[in-house]
Amino acid sequence: MKRIVNHIIIPIMMPVLFLIIASTPIEALGCALRGLIAVLIALISGLAALVTVIVGLRARVRQDKNSVWWVLSTLILVIPVIAMIVLA
Repeated sequence: MKRIVNHIIIPIMMPVLFLIIASTPIEALGCALRGLIAVLIALISGLAALVTVIVGLRARVRQDKNSVWWVLSTLILVIPVIAMIVLA
């Protein structure tokens, strides 16, 4: 259960937060503020994805069975970055 929370539930907060900000009406936050918040979320998520890639590769080199969880976390954290590229 702890692995599911650490590698799925916590990373999935970034794509959910990104989608909430992206779907917020312009009248609520304004266009520029919405864009800046979305870019900030995508940047933080991308940096976290880089960290999880490094940790996952180190675990893979050590032939750790838990490296698959790190890859799953990376795939979840990359969603806002891809969405930002598609939306831009």
